[in-house]
Amino acid sequence: MGKYDQSITNILTIEYEEIQKLINSLDREVMEKVIDLLMSVKPSGRKVITAGAGTSGATAIRVAHSLNMCEVPSFFCDPAYSMHGGTGVIQKGDVVILFSKGGNTLEVINYIPVCKAKGATIIGVGQNDDSILATNADIYFKIPIERESDMFNMCASASCTAYCAVFDAIAFTIMRYSGYTKDDLLLTHPGGKVGELLLKEKE
Repeated sequence: MGKYDQSITNILTIEYEEIQKLINSLDREVMEKVIDLLMSVKPSGRKVITAGAGTSGATAIRVAHSLNMCEVPSFFCDPAYSMHGGTGVIQKGDVVILFSKGGNTLEVINYIPVCKAKGATIIGVGQNDDSILATNADIYFKIPIERESDMFNMCASASCTAYCAVFDAIAFTIMRYSGYTKDDLLLTHPGGKVGELLLKEKE
């Protein structure tokens, strides 16, 4: 057995177990509202903007990519630019998904008054029911995690793994119920291994 094996096993076990718990702990009614709202974006000519700081920002980038792949027009709006003109991209009817574990991150809550003034819908994703994000979001989507996988139980690790997994479930549910086809997938994946496999199928 290698000298790092126990640590690796412990960390992977934590992340696996936290995702597994979500099957029973997620609020499915809220999740359904999120899916319905995101499915309405393309038909209404709107867009999704995601945002977060730090690791939550990396998660927001990943979520925007997954939604784009499923024909929900989305992109990440970096907090570093948003307060210097970047929020001009947010318009009435858009959906803004804000990620913050604690829900009080200044760079993230700065989006809230802009969204309110412009008539954009805020989906707040976090874990703190009493936070600024939770109490001001139009839809508060709690993704509960009992333990992070770092040795201090502090770094957003299992949290962000869980957020990505949950939004994969959302994106691919949209794919399943929106009439999405393999031809649509080929349009968004003309390159790489996915594109290669799809082109072989068409031949």
